[in-house]
Amino acid sequence: MTPAVIALVLCAALLHASWNALLKSGSDRLRAITLMTLASGVAALPMAIALPLPAPAAWPYVALSAVLHVGYNVFLARAYRFGEFGQVYPIARGSSPLLVTVGASLFAGEMPGVIALAGVVLVSGGILSLARGRKADLGSTLAALTTGVFIACYTVCDGIGARAAGNANAYSAWLFMLDGLPMVLLYRVWKGPLNIDLRDANTHKTFGGGVVSLIAYGIVIWAVTLAPMGPVSALRETSVVFAALLGRLFLKESLTARRLSACSVIAFGAYCLGHPA
Repeated sequence: MTPAVIALVLCAALLHASWNALLKSGSDRLRAITLMTLASGVAALPMAIALPLPAPAAWPYVALSAVLHVGYNVFLARAYRFGEFGQVYPIARGSSPLLVTVGASLFAGEMPGVIALAGVVLVSGGILSLARGRKADLGSTLAALTTGVFIACYTVCDGIGARAAGNANAYSAWLFMLDGLPMVLLYRVWKGPLNIDLRDANTHKTFGGGVVSLIAYGIVIWAVTLAPMGPVSALRETSVVFAALLGRLFLKESLTARRLSACSVIAFGAYCLGHPA
């Protein structure tokens, strides 16, 4: 990966950790993530209008990814309902890069070099080690692992789809627009009408989180059109380093020496991902 791609994906990682911390800090996670997807869909509308339509070959991937994102949103909200941010986030994010690497190899014929593959392993191992030794609800742990599977599936789907689309930004715009409506309908079925109070500061924060998520994942979709999916996914998941800091600063979660060591392993793995071999 080029330095520009690495820098942008790391920026996406920081943005991703930020909106996840915002989601965890709320009381009704399903409502918060529904509002976020709604806001990101509205924010994507001007881009979808301004850009040319994705190529026909990309539309099946847009549709499949929208379904996968609904599953991701539901299980992420479920995991955060009972699990600690510093527990759920590493499990969900750490389980996905190796799965993405395997999926990209099977479905896109991609295989990173030895050093880049070592970087994927180091990042995944470091991320998962952040969750060790922490008390966790079994339900939230299983939900976090399921979230990781959804992450891997939609990442590979979007990597292939964005390449077929001819324009990664157009692909992202239509994906986020299609992602919002199913979540609103699902919320209505499970909890009733989605009442939105535009005077509430929390609503504004949640809408902001939706826009941030659009930018963060839009960068990742763009990046996987330029670099192998596995290394991009692993580099993106360095967001757990930012998550550890955010959890300490805003959610009052502990930041132990073991967690700092794990973050160092992740940082070294990220360095390996920039190696051309």
